[in-house]
Amino acid sequence: MKRIAVVATVYRYLSHAQHIGDRFLVGYPRDGTWHKPDMKIVSLYVDQKPEGDQSGARAKEFGFEVYSTIAQTLRCGGDKLAVDAVLVIGEHGQYARNEKGQVLYPRYDFVKQCVDVFEKDGVAVPVYNDKHLSYSFDKATWMVEASKRLKFPMMAGSSLPVTWRLPDIELPLNSVIEHALMVGYGGADVMDFHGLEALQCMVERRKGGETGVAAVQMIEGYAVWKAGDEGRYSRELLVSALSRSDSPQGQTIEDGRTQDLVAKGELPRLVKNPAAYFIEYRDGLKATLLMLNGAVKDFTFAARLKGGGVQSTQFFLSPEPNVTYSQCLVRKIEELFETGKAPYPVERTLLVSGVLESCLTSRFEGQRRLQTPHLTVQYQPPRQPQHTRT
Repeated sequence: MKRIAVVATVYRYLSHAQHIGDRFLVGYPRDGTWHKPDMKIVSLYVDQKPEGDQSGARAKEFGFEVYSTIAQTLRCGGDKLAVDAVLVIGEHGQYARNEKGQVLYPRYDFVKQCVDVFEKDGVAVPVYNDKHLSYSFDKATWMVEASKRLKFPMMAGSSLPVTWRLPDIELPLNSVIEHALMVGYGGADVMDFHGLEALQCMVERRKGGETGVAAVQMIEGYAVWKAGDEGRYSRELLVSALSRSDSPQGQTIEDGRTQDLVAKGELPRLVKNPAAYFIEYRDGLKATLLMLNGAVKDFTFAARLKGGGVQSTQFFLSPEPNVTYSQCLVRKIEELFETGKAPYPVERTLLVSGVLESCLTSRFEGQRRLQTPHLTVQYQPPRQPQHTRT
């Protein structure tokens, strides 16, 4: 039974640490049955203990220790690494924001302290890092390079790329994508990461694989609608993506009617502060993420393929409190810990972390277009679909 250390910002109700950690502690439904991972959480570090903290209660119930430092957590109070894998979950908690609006979660600091233990003890184990690698692309790059240098498998990211898709589609490998568009909702630096990562897991399957991003721009407000009128993003793809949404707002909420939000011109009325993330890839592909708070409450995607027409889907997010899409992510984390191989490349999350930082820089600097020569991140996507299909 593999021994797991958890390094988290907080462990409370509905935190990511609770969603992920609890599934290792008690199991979860999988493939129509109950699945209990053949793994055991043996130690926990939490950076903050807010009201509602569950760390002490979980430790008492399931028989593990809560330690005061990350080094102690990985060594289980001894003098040598004493775990087979590490969960780094730096999401939620009270942390400062910088001038760009990024939450300064200590994910890099957490991983760096793990790497320090690996180096001192002469052995390294698989690491999963939840969501962004870091708010800083330089720090994110260091994290990935450390995994290469010390030869430990690393996986990162969120549940969107691995949750169910409605309908269940995967773009063919080596597709020629003419344009791609993602629609999402939520706040900058928290939910937009989900949208960018879901977009990336689709477009990385284009011909030649991923070669990086040449430029980005983030705009807000009326300029988003003006950009659509000017054809900067596809009205056809927007209609297709919204057709996959299960959460249209406005009149659908008021009296149950269905709506063509685009044709009726409802979007400007519903969305008080739209945001558009324009991504120009090095191979010429242009993609857009539209954050449409007030119009929808889910994430949908559409792309036009050369010779294949338009394909679209919804990334399914089940409701609280069970949040069963977390099981899709835990399934992949288990695979990482069991096999010692990441089911999809950490470079995907590295690129998305850098794209998000650059987009927020664009907004901070007057919504100008930024060239991004540092985002020359290259990788090949997994050949087999990695999202949940059962």
